Amino acid sequence: MADLLPLLVPLMLIAVGFVCGRLAERKHLARLCQREADNREFLITQLKSFPARTVGSEPPQIVLAETVVSSDYFKTSVAKLRGLFGGEVRSFQSLLDRARRETTQRLVEQAQHLGYNAICNLRLERADVGGSTADKKAAAMVAILGSATAYHYDQGSS
Repeated sequence: MADLLPLLVPLMLIAVGFVCGRLAERKHLARLCQREADNREFLITQLKSFPARTVGSEPPQIVLAETVVSSDYFKTSVAKLRGLFGGEVRSFQSLLDRARRETTQRLVEQAQHLGYNAICNLRLERADVGGSTADKKAAAMVAILGSATAYHYDQGSS
C-alpha cells in the first residue's frame, strides 16, 4: 500500500481537477443558456448597416465587451498530451465557444442597459492569453474582444 501512495495522490488530484473543472464549466454554460433565452428577442447581426428601420431619437452607439476564460489544469494537461500525438484539441474549442457566447451576451446586456434593442456590425476578435507564454505550466486562456453598434429598431418592420 505504501508503494501505491505516490501514484495514488496524483491520480486523486487529477480526478478532483476533472470533476471541479467539469462542474464549473457546466455551471457557466447553464448561466449562458439562461441569459441567451432571456435575450432571444434582441436582434443581433453581423451586418455592417442596420437591417431594419431605426426608430427613436437616440443615435446608434458603439458597445464594447471583453471576456477572458481560462482552461482548468486538467484540460490543459490533456491538450498537451494530445499535442504530442497531433490532432484536434476539442477541449479548447468549448473554451473558445464559451468565451464568444459570454462576450456576445455582455454586448447585448450593455446595449439593453443603454436602452437599445438591437446590435449590428458584431465583431469578435480572439487573443491567445497565456498559451504562448514562457511559463508553459500556466493554464491556457482565451480573450475575446467584442464590439458592435447598438441601435433602436422598429420591431414591426422585420
